[in-house]
Amino acid sequence: MSHHHNEHDDHDHETPIKTPKQLIIVVLAAFVVPIIAIVLLVQYVAHNEKTGAGSDAMTEQAIAERIKPVANPVIKDPNAAVVLKSGEEVFKTTCTGCHSAGLMGAPKVGDKAAWGPRIGQGLDTLFKHALDGYKQMPAQKGAFEDAEIRSAIVYMANQSGGSLKEPAAK
Repeated sequence: MSHHHNEHDDHDHETPIKTPKQLIIVVLAAFVVPIIAIVLLVQYVAHNEKTGAGSDAMTEQAIAERIKPVANPVIKDPNAAVVLKSGEEVFKTTCTGCHSAGLMGAPKVGDKAAWGPRIGQGLDTLFKHALDGYKQMPAQKGAFEDAEIRSAIVYMANQSGGSLKEPAAK
């Protein structure tokens, strides 16, 4: 009966590895297989083309679009006749971005409560603020002729309950 018990113990402790050669193969495979998997993963990631979803991010046109200057400077002939834009034209091309939506603390055109105290400061103060910049508003000096900036201020103020006089043309 004890003999039968020993056979049972041997059967419970059997492993799939029966020879030293099999043991060496399993140990080597345990190290080599993960290393190969890691190397292949690194190769896949490193050599895969990376672009945004549905984009042509590396085309010449896309690159040029990303690196182009934000501003579009206009070079004018100093000898050319000066044709001044109206206050409304200046407003529509430059001021409307902030003053129509009230962005960055700008008073919305037509908002009498917001413009009232500003109009009370007078055209010269408003002109100085527009020319040199005020709080978050960028300076407009050089972007337009002084008369155009004054006309735009008069236009916005008068649309907002003011009665400023259009500056005389020089």
